[in-house]
Amino acid sequence: MEKFGVLPIEDVPVLETWDRLKADARSVLIDVRTKAEWAFVGIPDLTALEKDVALIEWQSFPDNRIAADFAQRVEEALAQRGTTKDDEVFFICRSGGRSRMAAEVMASAGYRRCRNVAEGFEGPLDPERHRGVVGGWKASGLAWIQG
Repeated sequence: MEKFGVLPIEDVPVLETWDRLKADARSVLIDVRTKAEWAFVGIPDLTALEKDVALIEWQSFPDNRIAADFAQRVEEALAQRGTTKDDEVFFICRSGGRSRMAAEVMASAGYRRCRNVAEGFEGPLDPERHRGVVGGWKASGLAWIQG
């Protein structure tokens, strides 16, 4: 069901995200975390798929302000890749919250196949309050590199 004229955002598990990125040469992964997260936590590595990840901050660090020009920067990055509004675009963050909001913004901008990567790059907290252990891109054994 559409909400306010915008298509719903599908939450896609990380392993399925990888499979869909692999199966569709036109699909794109956008990492919306901060520069600090990319540098210190790492980024998805799509080299085996002959792709790269678009790194576009949703919020800036340390003030956590949502980037006013986010949609414009995403549109520019997608245009450079030849991505159309009908191609599948996946958004990933630490655990799935920011990426969902980013996907909603881009769906509002007319991109019809925006997806949220469920559990994100690091997944939920484990019982010891650590991430990257019980879910997400890293814990699933998908390729990643230090940013």
